Amino acid sequence: MPFVSTASFYIGMRFLVAIFGVFGLCTVLIFMIDFVELLRQAGKYGSVPGYKLAWITLLRLPAYTEILLPFAVLVGSISALLMLARKSELAVMRAGGMSVWQILRPGVVVGLGLGMLSSMAFNPLAAHARDQSEKVYSKAFGRESSPLGKGAAGTWLRQDGTDGQSVLTASSAKEKGAVLGTVTAFVYDKNGRFSERVDASEARLYDGFWLLSPALVSRMGREPEKFNSYLLSTYLTPERVVDALGSVISVSFWELPDIIYTTERAGLSASRLRIQYELLLSRPLLCVAMVFLAATVSLRSFRSGGIQTMVVTGMVGGFGFFLFAEISRQIGTAGLAPVWAAVWVPVLLAILVSVTVLLHQEDG
Repeated sequence: MPFVSTASFYIGMRFLVAIFGVFGLCTVLIFMIDFVELLRQAGKYGSVPGYKLAWITLLRLPAYTEILLPFAVLVGSISALLMLARKSELAVMRAGGMSVWQILRPGVVVGLGLGMLSSMAFNPLAAHARDQSEKVYSKAFGRESSPLGKGAAGTWLRQDGTDGQSVLTASSAKEKGAVLGTVTAFVYDKNGRFSERVDASEARLYDGFWLLSPALVSRMGREPEKFNSYLLSTYLTPERVVDALGSVISVSFWELPDIIYTTERAGLSASRLRIQYELLLSRPLLCVAMVFLAATVSLRSFRSGGIQTMVVTGMVGGFGFFLFAEISRQIGTAGLAPVWAAVWVPVLLAILVSVTVLLHQEDG
């Protein structure tokens, strides 16, 4: 029993070091790519000190890297098991009476723990840092860092309020969607009849209403009128609003349930928010699936040969899984399948297939 306990700790540390090594390498590469992109933007939009560019890159880095954890677990687990096999340590452990499940148990615990920390701790940190990076970027460059883009800029957002429904679109957003830039809104009365069109440079969300300023209001049969400000009622609140036209990466795991509730109450689609929440909930199990998938191609002895082929097969299988999971996620976002099924089915299928292969390898 002491042997098993010591061996489990040793295996767990191997998994941990390998996973952190892969994750760290990917983090450095992403930092360099993003920093170079910021240098290009600094040359295009104005001179910004290098230290401020590095600070913006560091703030954005957690949001860019958290989605890489399952990939790091897959590659790190393959590396850890291959190192154990190359040094014949796996053979010694098997000869000492350890089954493949006892060997994988520390890796499963590491993957499960990292997945839980990623969802419950690292994700909120990444969301907060991302939000701060938007503010620093805006002050440094004098412009928004996350324009909604060609696809999102053509998306119209329908909302409800005490005065009736309205539909609006914007060219940019910041502060988790609480501030929109270059806004156009079509306002309807309580009976659903078109009332007026409002064009504004900025829309800022307050408790129960949007403040549009300066506003150009156009009504049927009347000349357009200019106002310093215009109030547009909404059920969205500053504490719960999310950029419904853009990304959800600035929303924390702990904020998502309340945001989903309020977004649906405001008459908006919360499918992307629900997908994001289910992805974060499933991340621990996804990391466990990556450990099992890595084990299917990494437990063979080096003396039996074919290691390179098995590793390539494992990597291809991993990329195939991520592609399948992304397709399933898009299907769920489009409403063609239940959200829970779009997220959980690929993960459970990966575990089922991997465990089946391991059982076949272990017991024939």
